[in-house]
Amino acid sequence: MQRELMTHFKTYCLGGLLAAMALLPQVGRADAGKAPVDYVNPFVGTTNYGTTNPGAICPQGMMSVVPFNVLGSVDGNRDKDSRWWSTPYEYKNTYFTGFAHVNLSGVGCPELGSLLLMPTTGDLEVDCLKYGSSYTDEQATPGYYSNRLVKYDVLTEATATLRTGRTRFTFPAGQGNILLNLGEGLTNETGATVRFVSDTEIEGSKLLGTFCYNPQAVFPIYFVMRVNKAPKSSGYWKQMRPMTAEAQWDATAGKKKIYTNYRKEMSGDDVGVWFTYDTAEGEQIEVSMGVSFVSIDNARLNLEQEQAGRSFDDIRLAAREAWNDDLSRVLVEDGTEEQKRVFYTAFYHLLIHPNILNDVNGQYPAMESGQIMTTKGNRYTVFSLWDTYRNVHQLLTLLFPDRQMDMVNTMLGMYREHGWLPKWELYGRETLTMEGDPAIPVIVDTWFKGLRDFDVDLAYEAMYKSATLPGAENLMRPDADDYYALGYVPIRAKNDNSVSHALEYYIADYALSRFAEALGKKDDAKLFYRRSLGYKNYYCKEFGTFRPKLPDGTFYSPFDPMQGANFEENPGFHEGNAWNYTFYVPHDVKGLARLMGGRKAFVDKLQSVFDNGRYDPANEPDIAYPYLFSYFPGEEWRTQELVPRLVDTYFKDAPDGIPGNDDTGTMSSWAIFSMMGFYPDCPGVPEYTLTTPMFDKVTIKLDPRYYKNEELVINVHRPAGGQDAPYIGKIELDGRKHKGVRITHEDLVHAGTVDFYLTDEK
Repeated sequence: MQRELMTHFKTYCLGGLLAAMALLPQVGRADAGKAPVDYVNPFVGTTNYGTTNPGAICPQGMMSVVPFNVLGSVDGNRDKDSRWWSTPYEYKNTYFTGFAHVNLSGVGCPELGSLLLMPTTGDLEVDCLKYGSSYTDEQATPGYYSNRLVKYDVLTEATATLRTGRTRFTFPAGQGNILLNLGEGLTNETGATVRFVSDTEIEGSKLLGTFCYNPQAVFPIYFVMRVNKAPKSSGYWKQMRPMTAEAQWDATAGKKKIYTNYRKEMSGDDVGVWFTYDTAEGEQIEVSMGVSFVSIDNARLNLEQEQAGRSFDDIRLAAREAWNDDLSRVLVEDGTEEQKRVFYTAFYHLLIHPNILNDVNGQYPAMESGQIMTTKGNRYTVFSLWDTYRNVHQLLTLLFPDRQMDMVNTMLGMYREHGWLPKWELYGRETLTMEGDPAIPVIVDTWFKGLRDFDVDLAYEAMYKSATLPGAENLMRPDADDYYALGYVPIRAKNDNSVSHALEYYIADYALSRFAEALGKKDDAKLFYRRSLGYKNYYCKEFGTFRPKLPDGTFYSPFDPMQGANFEENPGFHEGNAWNYTFYVPHDVKGLARLMGGRKAFVDKLQSVFDNGRYDPANEPDIAYPYLFSYFPGEEWRTQELVPRLVDTYFKDAPDGIPGNDDTGTMSSWAIFSMMGFYPDCPGVPEYTLTTPMFDKVTIKLDPRYYKNEELVINVHRPAGGQDAPYIGKIELDGRKHKGVRITHEDLVHAGTVDFYLTDEK
C-alpha cells in the first residue's frame, strides 16, 4: 500500500508526466483562475529570521538547490561570519556566491549548505570573496529559482528532482567559467575530496555536521557532477598554507593555487574544481548534480535514474506538478488573495522536512553507525521533533498518512539501529538539540488516529526505555533521576533549562500513559499519568507563573517571570520566559486552572498574556495558548476572535511573513490548521479545538486507503450582511448539531461536511 503511493510520488517528481501535462488545465485549483501552486511565494520567511529559502526542491526532497548569499558582500565584508546565520539565503542580502546543494529550511543552527556551484566570466578567479556578484531579476516558484548576475550578465536557473539538481547558466560571449567550491558553505565542518572521472564528470565527498554544537553529529555527503559540454580547460584549486615567521602553518594567509594538469584526486579543507569555456552570446551550459548519503555510486545511480533523458524544462515542470499535486490535497475558496498566498506558502513549507534520506535503490545510512541498510518504504531524516511533535506530524497524519506512516517506521528503525527514538535527528546522527522525549507523543498520536501499520510492541519498548532508565543511562532524559524521585527537575545550574525539560517530560509521560492504558498495561498507565501531573510543583502563587525549584523544594531566587523574553540567559527556561511556559500543560488544562484559583482566574491570566504583549508567536511552548480558552464553555469566543487576528498579524505574503524560525514547518503548520478552523492543541491526544475558519469553504482530500471518506468539506455560513461575524453560533457535522468546540479525529475525518454558522454575538 505504501509502496504504491511512493511510486506515484516519484513519478510526479521525476518527470514521467506526459499524461499529467496533458491534463494541466484540469489540476486542482484554489479558484477558477489559479492552481494551488500559483499561490506559493517561496520568498516568505527569508528574512526576519524565518530561515526559509527560495531554492528549488521537490516535496520532501533530499535535494534542494538554493542561492547562497551569506558569504561576502558587495563592499567586501564577510557577512557570514559577522552575525548568526542559520540559512544559506537572506532576502536582504544580494551577493551571490553560488548555488548550495542540499539545505535545511527554517532551522536555528547553521548546517549543510555546501557544494557551491558558481558561474563567472572573464579571467578565472577562485576566491569566493572576489568572484561573488550582486544580482537582479530574482524569481522563484516551487521547484524553480533564477536570477541574473550583475557582474557577469549571466542568467542562472535551478530546478530539482527528489535527489538531484539541475542548473542552467546562460552566458554572454567570451570566456565563461563554472566553479564548484567545496571549501565554503554553511556547515561547521571542513574537509572534502574530489576527482575527475572524465572531462565532463567529477565525483567526490564532503564532510558535514556539528549541528548546534554537537561535535559528534558529523556525516559525509557524496556527489557526482556532470556538465553537458566539454570545457576547453579545467582543473582544481586549493588554498596554500605558507610558513609564517614563527615557522608555523598559517591556515588563513594562503593564496589559492590553481592546478591545470593534475587529474588524480584532490583533498583538503578548501578545495574546488573549475571548468572554462569559450561561450557564444546566449549559450547555455547545464550542470547536473546527484547526491547520496551512502556512496558515490549511489549518487551516480540517483543522477542517472532521475535525470536520464530529461531536459531542464522537463524537470522544472515535473517539480511544479509534484508540488501542485500535493498542495491540491486542500482546496480553499473565497478569502482574500493574501490569505490564499499565506495558506499555500505555509503548506509548501510544511512539505520540505522531514525529507527523503534513502537513495533510489532504497539504501540509506543506518542511525549512528557506518552500516548501510535498505528500506522497504521511504526512510526520512531531519526530525526536528521538539518543534514538529506539536502540529506537523498531526497535519501529515491527516493529509499524507502514508508518509506519516513511513516516518513512524523510520523512527522505529532508528531505535532498532541505535537503541533510541530520535530527538533531533539529522542525516543519521542524533544532535540532541532541545529537550524532552518528543517521539513519544508523535507515535502515540499516530496510533490513536488509526495509523497502526508498525511494530506496536517495539514502539512501547522504546518509549518505556526512555521513560524509566536512570539518568546516567538515559540519552533522552539525562536528568531523569531527579524527575523520578522529586516529580520535577530541580535547577542545578543557571542555564540548565530545568523547567522546560520537565514540562516536556510531563507531556510525553501523559501520552505514554494513554498508550499504556490502551494496550492493557494498567500499572504503567497509572505510573506515567501520576508523573504527568508533576507540573504542579512549579506553580508559584506569588507570581502566578511557573518558577524553577531547587533540590530542597524551595523556589529559585531571584526570579523575574519576564526574564528570557529577549533570549537573554534565563534560569530554568529555554528560549523564553515563564509566561511562555506557564500555560504549557495541554494534557491537564482544567487541572492547571484549579491550581490558579479556578476558571475565571485562569481565563483572566491567560487573556493578560495577549493583552500585555507576553505572547510569543515564534516560541513553540505558547503557540497553542489561543486555543486554551475553548476548554471553558462560554469563553470560546476569545479563541475565535484571537486566532484570525494572530494569523493576520504574524503571517504575511512578504519576506518577513513568518514570526521567527519556521522550525521545519511548525510555524507554518500552526497557520494552516488555524486558517482551516481546527487545531490539535494537545500532542498525543487525537482531538482538535474548532475555531472560526478563515475561508468560506475548505475541501480536504482524504486518502481512502486510510480513511473511510474521500474528502472532508468545511463550509462557513455568515449571517446576511454579516461578513465580519467572527464567532461560532452553531456547528453541524453532516447536518447534525455538534455540541461544543472540541472534536475527535475520528469524528472529524468521518463527518463528510462540517458547517460553521457564524454570528456577530459573543
